[in-house]
Amino acid sequence: MRLLSYSGWNNEEYTPTEASSVTLSCKYETSSEDIYLYWFRHYSNQAPQFLLYKGARSWRSEHIPDKRYTSTTSRTSTELVITNSFLYYCALRDCYTQ
Repeated sequence: MRLLSYSGWNNEEYTPTEASSVTLSCKYETSSEDIYLYWFRHYSNQAPQFLLYKGARSWRSEHIPDKRYTSTTSRTSTELVITNSFLYYCALRDCYTQ
């Protein structure tokens, strides 16, 4: 049995300045060793945009196509450009297969 629980999202509004940095955290608990953490950005009236994934615990791979983004299980975005409002989402995937 795999247990996965999401332990909260900080639902704060943040207004950055041009070229500033922001760090977002996604906290979770799981008994699985095979977890991937994904980050997406969602602009109004558009599909969510994939930003990166990172393996956690035994899955240590990652894919970060836009090098302005880094990941250490929290997500840091650098060189922000002021645009319209958007939301960030984190998602977890248990990669366990039998």
